[in-house]
Amino acid sequence: MSQTKPQQPQITLYRGWLDRGKRPPKGKIPYLELQTEGGEVEQIGDSTLIVKDLIERGVIPNINAEVSPVLQAQDLAIRALLEEKLYFYHTWERWTQNYYTMREHVLQALSYPMRVFIGLIIYRKTTATLNGQGTGHYSGEEIASFRKEIWESINALLTESKSKASRDEGKPFWVLGGERPTEADTTVFGFVVSVLICAAAPDSQEVVRGFPVVLEYASRIHDEYFPDYEKCL
Repeated sequence: MSQTKPQQPQITLYRGWLDRGKRPPKGKIPYLELQTEGGEVEQIGDSTLIVKDLIERGVIPNINAEVSPVLQAQDLAIRALLEEKLYFYHTWERWTQNYYTMREHVLQALSYPMRVFIGLIIYRKTTATLNGQGTGHYSGEEIASFRKEIWESINALLTESKSKASRDEGKPFWVLGGERPTEADTTVFGFVVSVLICAAAPDSQEVVRGFPVVLEYASRIHDEYFPDYEKCL
């Protein structure tokens, strides 16, 4: 007798600032809200927890399942470098150095008085977070140096990976140099795109656009997996 596959949960993505009445779990955005077959609703924040939960539910495949322990450690290190360091350098640039541009984009759906009020709240919370985390204590020159160093490291990994890739022109190559993507690729690709589409990140855009291999990496992934989306490269 065949077993009935469990029904997939209904997934709603919340991007954050304008989702009124919603409190992000873990205090992070974006986050997911899942409604199960029984009607129970669960919120999940933090990208790592979201991925683990969706894998356990069978919603997405575990792309790291066949990765060796050594490569999994490298994968984790790359994700941590971007999510726990570069993220804050980008946040500093967007919300302190280009505040008005960031505010007008993120809060564009609100009236001007509300943009001023909510923007100030976001600014204060963001600067407090940056000071507590440590980034806020560095000078602009130091942060720019840290940020560039990380992108140089990512470029070095991708340059070596591309040199080892098969000659199938136009197909993606991956940050760990393997034949298939890993979770690190989802993070690297996301960070590249977030820089290129953000008008409040001019310095980061200049850095990223200075690495042709990084741009080619993101471009090939876009063409392979997201051809229906507008290309920002």
